[in-house]
Amino acid sequence: MKSEHLNLPTAFLFKGQAQHLMLAILLVAGLFGLAQPRMSGGVWRGLPDHQWLRFMAIVVLVHQVVVALVFRLQLVYGVMTKLFGRRDLLVWGVIFLPLLLLRVVSLVGLGMSTRGTLALALPGVPAGTGVALGLVLLVPAVYTLDSVFRYFGLTRALGADHFRQAYRLMPLENRGMFRYSSNAMYTYAFFALWAVALFTWSWAALIGALFQHAYIWVHWYCTEEPDMRVIYP
Repeated sequence: MKSEHLNLPTAFLFKGQAQHLMLAILLVAGLFGLAQPRMSGGVWRGLPDHQWLRFMAIVVLVHQVVVALVFRLQLVYGVMTKLFGRRDLLVWGVIFLPLLLLRVVSLVGLGMSTRGTLALALPGVPAGTGVALGLVLLVPAVYTLDSVFRYFGLTRALGADHFRQAYRLMPLENRGMFRYSSNAMYTYAFFALWAVALFTWSWAALIGALFQHAYIWVHWYCTEEPDMRVIYP
């Protein structure tokens, strides 16, 4: 299969990545600095809370570094297409989706191993409040996921416009949750992570949700937004 990469200069590989590195370091430092003081050695599925915290941080960092690397190598050199031909997007989905799922699983593990610790930060607030707020946040998150599958398409959500000219010619999606934000996946779908933290009433998971949501926007501004400028000039 002929690669449809944009034949950009090699320097584009690194555009925004110095800022990405700096902000990632700051976010990880903030994650551990804010989460660890309220952790007390809780365990879930045989793993202590501090290991769940490290596991979550590693999963998120690996996921977003891999996405940035693949997107840039594909735009500049068409690496995935040259390696896998017509199966490039399938292979990319096999890499991307398990890492995405692990982001959720690792946060659940962190929340369960530190459940109830949010009560220390919010004394007098009943844990049932977290369930109620979590359900509220799940509404836009679930609607966003439904909109992705129903209108946007999973393949396009994987970043197919980095791989195929046909996807670059598609109009912007404005149905479902995309009526409220052109970037509904980053804006609303990540509310599901906040819901996990609230359901487990966990301080560390709340900080973890904040870390993940903030880092996905770092990814947007440092990697995807510059990509969009060259994909959709």
